[in-house]
Amino acid sequence: MALEVTDATFEKEVLQATTPVMVDFWAAWCGPCRMVAPIMDQLTAEYEGRASIVKVDVDANQEFAAKYGVRNIPTVLVFKNGEVVEKQVGVAPKATYAQKIDAHL
Repeated sequence: MALEVTDATFEKEVLQATTPVMVDFWAAWCGPCRMVAPIMDQLTAEYEGRASIVKVDVDANQEFAAKYGVRNIPTVLVFKNGEVVEKQVGVAPKATYAQKIDAHL
């Protein structure tokens, strides 16, 4: 399972991470988000120790969604060294997400 990150833990878990971090901005009411969730869970297992996969519920945690311009969900951002290096808006195949992580390992 992808780690749930909140506004309170975002800086530690994402911005200060030493490995790439894929952040899935989602909401419980979002149908396409439910399609992406199992992909994120698979990637969590596959990239364990090499990259982190985390989720941010935009309804409960709006600070960083607003800061990074998340207007539509699902939006997936990849962070490396505290900076956004990749972006995917909308549902994509698992391979698309894997390529975005692989580019920064």
